[in-house]
Amino acid sequence: MFRNLREDIRAVFDRDPAARSFWEVLTCYPGIHALIFHRFGHWLWGHRLRWLARFTAHISRFLTGIEIHPGATIGRRFFIDHGMGVVIGETALIGDDVTLYHGVTLGGTSWNKGKRHPTLEDGVVIGAGAKVLGPITISAGAKVGSNAVVTKPLPAGATAVGNPARILDNSPQSKEREAQAEKMGFSAYAVGRDQDDPLAKAIHGLLDHAAETDRRLASLLRELGEQGVKCDDEVQAADRFDPKYLSKIVD
Repeated sequence: MFRNLREDIRAVFDRDPAARSFWEVLTCYPGIHALIFHRFGHWLWGHRLRWLARFTAHISRFLTGIEIHPGATIGRRFFIDHGMGVVIGETALIGDDVTLYHGVTLGGTSWNKGKRHPTLEDGVVIGAGAKVLGPITISAGAKVGSNAVVTKPLPAGATAVGNPARILDNSPQSKEREAQAEKMGFSAYAVGRDQDDPLAKAIHGLLDHAAETDRRLASLLRELGEQGVKCDDEVQAADRFDPKYLSKIVD
């Protein structure tokens, strides 16, 4: 029942730069507490101890602010960041390496029995305040932006934002911008790339400029190399920038 707890805690270190120690995560992260309660409640649910399972989930909600129905199926290395206000319904299916932020709802759109909650495949990220509703599938690696409302399936690797949610473009420029953002340590909370936010547009412009600057520098270094000019030491010094440091200082 708790055999995966250690890797659940390790997943926190992979996705939250604020995590500093195993003991801190175990004692101070409500997402971990809710997951421990759920593992126990789900075991009770599977053994047909339904009232005790529901009462365990009720206590978990009281202590953590996270409501997970004991009937929900959750995979390995699941991470709820911050956690307050998260709701996961009875028939939800969650794969491995899934991340949810605070205020996420995995809800139903019907009062009928049977499958009525979403399925999240491996590696899905759901941003803060997003609502994923109905028996739909969010395919592997997809991202849902903050405050989006999703009622239709998403293909693998897609990013959806807005209400109702729409899938963002998958153009080469968009991919290059995302790669540049990741390289610089800029990530977060599954915010969409083309929302009408002046600050977001300014950041996108800076990322595009950084990507173009990198391209020009690579071309210049290649030309210098062809001319016999060696600058390996200078390049290595520039490459020693730690992108995780940026996340830590703004956390």
